[in-house]
Amino acid sequence: MMKLIAGYRRFRSEVFPEQKSHFKLLESSQSPDTLFITCADSRVVPSLITQTEPGELFICRVVGNLVPAHGSMMGGVSAAVEYAVSVLGVKHVIICGHSDCGAMRAFMHPEKLEPLRAVRGWLEHASAAITVAKENFAHLEGDVFLEALTKENILVQLQHLRTHPCVASGLRKGTLQIHGWYYDIGTGEVSRCDEDQHKFIALDAEFQREAEAVLA
Repeated sequence: MMKLIAGYRRFRSEVFPEQKSHFKLLESSQSPDTLFITCADSRVVPSLITQTEPGELFICRVVGNLVPAHGSMMGGVSAAVEYAVSVLGVKHVIICGHSDCGAMRAFMHPEKLEPLRAVRGWLEHASAAITVAKENFAHLEGDVFLEALTKENILVQLQHLRTHPCVASGLRKGTLQIHGWYYDIGTGEVSRCDEDQHKFIALDAEFQREAEAVLA
């Protein structure tokens, strides 16, 4: 706890004074451009990965970056989606999974979930992902299978996201875009989901191609 308090003291004495005018602008309102839904894992830090400032991301963190389909569970994630899209008017929703995800790893060792009733129940929202992974990636093992499962889960959660009326409406009107990201903790690399090709493409490569196209 003393480490957290010391960090707060540095924030108050060094960080806040340098950004005081920015925080003053945020004092009574917010207008984030993106809803960032990601795992509760302590190693995944959205503002660090995207190098964004306070007020730019509306962040929803939950075990396994799961988004229950509309109507299946009217809880915090559904409320965050509805508020971000309908009230804040975000233009993008990102669902970001990550390497070494404990929630996804739990599917590989279901016996460990036995005493964790709440976790076991919550992970039902990813059951389609494990079914697809087992049927299509049974030849893979260990961390390779885990990565395939995690990416499949991102696809499933994107499907769930589309069932929310505000998201469906935004997509139909063209005022909203949704994205699936996979973050590799060990390399720092992010890849995005190309649903048409059913594969993930490194953002670095896409950025390079776009930069070259602009210069051409």
